[in-house]
Amino acid sequence: MKKALLVAAFALCASAPALADLALATAKNCMSCHAVDRKILGPAFKDIAAKYKDNKGAADMLATKIMKGGSGVWGVVPMPANNQVNEADAKKLAAWVLSAK
Repeated sequence: MKKALLVAAFALCASAPALADLALATAKNCMSCHAVDRKILGPAFKDIAAKYKDNKGAADMLATKIMKGGSGVWGVVPMPANNQVNEADAKKLAAWVLSAK
């Protein structure tokens, strides 16, 4: 019984950062246009992670796009600037997006 509780507690702790960043993405309206595993209006986060998996500067570039917006990378629909996201949250969101599987 103790072992099962320990395993459950470890699993909960391990998933907490992912859930916290999903909560941040939801709070900052990212999920209005994106989903983790499928295209909505913008690309799926897993597709973004796959595209930039070998790009060492991807986290900084994505953080900038989160704050300032962008266009032309994923089609004709531009991503608007998200003025409610500060630099720290943008970096956290970019790291989370790049970790999507």
